[in-house]
Formats: sequence, structure tokens, C-alpha cells
Amino acid sequence: MNKTISQIQQGLAKKEFSSVEITQDYLTAIKQHNPAINCYISVTEDLALQQAKAADQRIASGNAQALTGVPLAHKDVFCTDGVKTSCGSKMLDNFVAPYDATIIENFKAEDSVMLGKTNMDEFAMGSSNENSYYGIVANPWDNERVPGGSSGGSAAAVAAGLAPAATGTDTGGSIRQPAALCGVTGIKPTYGRVSRYGMIAFGSSLDQGGPFARTAEDCAILLQTMAGFDQRDSTSIVQPVPDYSTSLGNNIKGLKIGLPKEYFAEGLDAGVASVIESAIDEYRKLGAEIIEISLPNTKFSIPVYYVVALAECSSNLSRFDGVRFGHRCDSPVDLEDLYKRSRAEGFGEEVKRRIMLGTYALSAGYYDAYYLKAQQIRRLIKQDFEQAFKKVDVIAGPTTPEVAFKLGDKTDDPVSMYLQDIYTISLNLAGLPGMSIPAGFSQGLPVGLQLIGNYFDEARLLNTAHQFQLSSDWHIQTPEMK
Repeated sequence: MNKTISQIQQGLAKKEFSSVEITQDYLTAIKQHNPAINCYISVTEDLALQQAKAADQRIASGNAQALTGVPLAHKDVFCTDGVKTSCGSKMLDNFVAPYDATIIENFKAEDSVMLGKTNMDEFAMGSSNENSYYGIVANPWDNERVPGGSSGGSAAAVAAGLAPAATGTDTGGSIRQPAALCGVTGIKPTYGRVSRYGMIAFGSSLDQGGPFARTAEDCAILLQTMAGFDQRDSTSIVQPVPDYSTSLGNNIKGLKIGLPKEYFAEGLDAGVASVIESAIDEYRKLGAEIIEISLPNTKFSIPVYYVVALAECSSNLSRFDGVRFGHRCDSPVDLEDLYKRSRAEGFGEEVKRRIMLGTYALSAGYYDAYYLKAQQIRRLIKQDFEQAFKKVDVIAGPTTPEVAFKLGDKTDDPVSMYLQDIYTISLNLAGLPGMSIPAGFSQGLPVGLQLIGNYFDEARLLNTAHQFQLSSDWHIQTPEMK
């Protein structure tokens, strides 16, 4: 099952197959291969077939929309009415959402089909998808390696052909990094472009939803449905949404692509660097102008991110107290015991670590030294990008410093794990859009090229990615499923 959304749309329109038929094909593939990869937490088979049947009726009546009848998977961070929404945590293992997130609403309005909810690092905290209450997710290219995180389940599902596309969220690289490690395409839009309503929060000033697919063309189709102002989200921005598909064919001759020298310094694997350099050469052949730039405050992005994000996670996760919803300990002796044991039992080790560090950074006597200082440096990181975009149209570089590492390699070294996001984190701090596209292989594993755009310039990003994919075939390479 390696059809793109565009191919599924054409097949449905030409009556080559029905939505029920292709949905059943994906459900069969999930049953066969998900046990080895573990990319789904919940498979909504009955609901999917029901939605597919309704979609076929709509197609037959001539009222189909862009995604009518197209099967999709959704990261289990989006509240979905009547379906368990666990956020990969024991804390929410018994939580059935009573409403839909805006993103889910948007896809339902187009009569798309939901195959299920994908596995993820608990509360979106992790870079390897080894922190889920429901077990690790395996990389389809090598089941002994990580798929990346926190949206590893979504990336793995698309790479393995267990969904043609999937939703994800990106707080510090959680769409782009797993997209790179699994060899698929993923885009994180500008902060505020996609509604966060109904998306369970990790870091409220950083989180942003976006799609995974095989191609930039498919991502354009998906983002068209996801983007737009939502009055229920106070961080949603009133900004017109262009037709992302119409500009995909634009010639990129003369496009100015910036290469940050900081992204090609110590810490970048030689094999990854070689693949990225070849991809840049391809852009030269397409007529782009390559310009070296500097983002001098990049070196501060990880410490700044892990102060800001952890402070926000400490605040956001305080609501999970065993009182209103989620896990509650057995036989609490008093309210304090209820709070302590419910949280101790419900949260995993990485989440506890981040809550404690975030609470410390916000505590009396440390707020100014840590949180306030981090926000000041965050502004400098944003200014670096603002200066760079006065000279260039798009910024390019590696998405990750290395290919997918082996399961368990970094679980005992949180700092080494955090460094996997060195090239992605600064975009979230600045609120910029970015995407990762397959650019080649090193050690037999996928390498992602990261493209960074200016604010609300997703159309140019998608066009830049699409033109590369027209002249290469890395994005259509698929792992051999056993």
C-alpha cells in the first residue's frame, strides 16, 4: 500500500476502486504489519468502514470534496469524539474524548476516513518514540532502530504503507525529525497557522500541528484542510490561507537558498553531510542560488528550548491530578495522597523528569535566572532568522545530525537524546515554518533535508520541496515489509 493521496483521489474519481475497498486494504495491512512496528495505539476499524461507506455515497452523488474517502491516521494527541485519546500515557489510558479537535473536525468535514490513532512519545515528550506507555515504535527501515519522535507512530505508519498520510505535532522537531528518520515528507507550519484547539498541550508557545505524507504535493493537500483561523484558539492567527497546490509548479530558478554554517559544523555525521551536499547540488542544477549564512545563536537553542518547553509542560500537565479525568490511584487516604499517587502512577519517567525541571525553572528565586533569561535569548534566535531572510528566500540544511540510531542507545543519556533536535528546535522558538523531505540514504537508512521558510511562507516551502521531488526519487523509496 504505497499510494499517494493524489493517486487515491484520482482512483476514487475514476471509480478504479471505492473508499471501502482501499480502506479495507489499509486495515488488512495494519493487521499484518502493525504488531512488528507498533505504530498504532487504536485502530478504528468499524468507524473507518462506516466513514468509507458514507464517503462512497457522497462520491456517487457528485458532491465529493478534496479528501472525501481518503484514509488517514491521526496522532493520538488530538481529541477525537468517542475515541480513546491517550497521548501515549497511562494517565489518559481511560480517557475517551467528548469532542473533536479542530483538525479532526476539518478532516471529518471533508469526509475523510480515520484508520486509527498513532503511537507517540508520552505527552509528545521525546525524540525516539521509546517513551510511550504502549511500547516503543520500530523504524520500518530497520526494526531495531528508532523512528524518531514524538510523532514516530505517524511517520512509521506512512513509511510502512499503513496509512497514505497522517497528522502529527511539532514542539521542537517532532514532525520533521521522525519524517527524516523514516524517509517521508513532513511539514511544521508557522506557529498559529493551524489551530491547537483540542490538541493536548505540551509547550503552548511551541506546539504546532502538521501533516506527514510521501510527497510535498500530498502535504499541500493536507495543509489546505488543516490551516485556517479558529476563534477557539487564542494563538490562532487571522491570516488568509493560499491555495498551496497552485504554486507547486513554479520555477525555482533564482531562488536564494541559505546554508547556515552552524548546521555543517562539528556534530554532523559525515554520511548525512554528504547526502545533504548532494541535495544542495541538485538545487544548483535547478537554478537556485546557494548563499552561506550564519545563525550565531543556534548553539543556545537546546538549553533555551529545554527551559521554555519544560516550564510550559510543568504548567500544562498540572491539570492531570486524578480528580476530573484520567488515571486515579486506588483507595486514596486523602486529597494529597490522591494527587501524589495518581501522578506518580500515571506519568512515565521522561515526563516526570521534565515536570520537575520545569517546576524548578519557574520556582521563586530561579524564574529570572532561567525562564526569563531563556525568553530573552529566544528573541535573539528569532532575530537571527529575521536577518537571514533579508538575504535569502529559503534556508536549507540537515534535519538531524545522524540517521536513525538503535533502540536503547540513548535512553540512559537524556542530553545526547536532546541533541538529536539541534537543527529543528530553533524554528519552534522562532515560530517559523519548516519541513523535512527525503534526500538520500546513509548506512542504508533515510536522510532528511530540512527546508525553512519565512513566516506564513509555506507555499514557497512546498514548491521548493516539490521541485526537488520532481527531479529525484528518494521520496518514493519504501522499506521492504516482511
